[in-house]
Amino acid sequence: MATKMTMPQLGESVTEGTISRWLVGPGDTVQKYEPIAEVLTDKVSAEIPSSYTGTIEQLLVDENETVAVGVDICTIVEEASSEAEESNKEIKTEQKPNPPAKEQTKAEPSQKSRYSPAVVRLAQEHGLDLTTISGSGRGGRITRKDVEAYIAGNHTPEPQQPPAQAKQQEPVRSTPSQAIAAHDQEIPVTGVRKAIAENMVKSKMEVPHAWTMVEVDVTNLVKLRDKKKAAFKEQEGISLTYFPFFMKACVEALKEFPEINAQWNGTTIVRKKDINLSLAVATEDALYVPVIHQADELTIKGLAKKADELAKKARTGKLTGADMQGGTFTLNNTGSFGSILSQPIINSPQAAILSVESIVKRPVVRETEEGDVIAIRHMVNLCLSLDHRVLDGLVCGRFLASMKRRLEQMNEDSTSIY
Repeated sequence: MATKMTMPQLGESVTEGTISRWLVGPGDTVQKYEPIAEVLTDKVSAEIPSSYTGTIEQLLVDENETVAVGVDICTIVEEASSEAEESNKEIKTEQKPNPPAKEQTKAEPSQKSRYSPAVVRLAQEHGLDLTTISGSGRGGRITRKDVEAYIAGNHTPEPQQPPAQAKQQEPVRSTPSQAIAAHDQEIPVTGVRKAIAENMVKSKMEVPHAWTMVEVDVTNLVKLRDKKKAAFKEQEGISLTYFPFFMKACVEALKEFPEINAQWNGTTIVRKKDINLSLAVATEDALYVPVIHQADELTIKGLAKKADELAKKARTGKLTGADMQGGTFTLNNTGSFGSILSQPIINSPQAAILSVESIVKRPVVRETEEGDVIAIRHMVNLCLSLDHRVLDGLVCGRFLASMKRRLEQMNEDSTSIY
């Protein structure tokens, strides 16, 4: 008898996952703990291991389909039960028709009317009535392949149906079909991009964003880093970038102003005791936000090594659920790709997010004993987005002033990397 495998929970707050790629197919033999599928959630990209040793009987979920935690995703005929199944073959043959028929009757109404965006788009573009198409998916659900097969078979829908169906499904599309030209490329929205979109829209819709910025003279910091980077690379095996210095100034300012290290909780504001620094890490096609836990307990060297480790895991698809959980404040290194000004979207439910922009040389007026002079200095903008339900301009201004002071005072005499 086949055993069902369900979508596992890949994190404490994860409620669903997207099967991005099946690593096995029906008839394949798998060992217990062998990866059978790649899954994407809003927290992590991971592989699902098989819970049993046996043979894959059926895949119940299509690739790029999102299902809730606990939903059946495949069936496996366990190796240990194969002999028992063979000996009871006649009994199983007699009993098998009834339960599937009952299950199918129960699942049919809820599954057949569930259409993915790709199915809806195809139906609208070709003027099809989806109720006239037979589905081959689980519970009779119509898949994209079903629609493509219907189109390839030159089936013609009844003339009165397409307008009503298209009008009913139109809200699903974000742009009208006539806006897509023949030479345009449509890129499917897969798991990570879908999760990013949903989280960003939710944050902008629910959180009243406010924004503020300060500019910082980091000339002495640039000199410090330039003097130390060669020896650091030789000793530690990784590059010493500017970012760990900003991380250090940030966590020290968060300790000084714990109001910033907080979350909105509906009827209360939760001020977090731990300072867990979320870092925005971009890959070619996605954005991940892994977390450095207890970041205030690390040196500049420790922050550099931990950030490098998480960035490598993100770019190789090896982040775990634990790597993504528990962040209390987000730091975004937009300066790494040349940005000098940005307005980041808050990583809800956190209360704020800070973007460190690119360090650039600019002429700056400096006060001296002889009077004001114009000097070439290394300047950087720090851009803070804040949740105005939790924070106001006064405390945020003081927080940024603290960071500015700490960064401008960093030099070889005052700052220890180790």
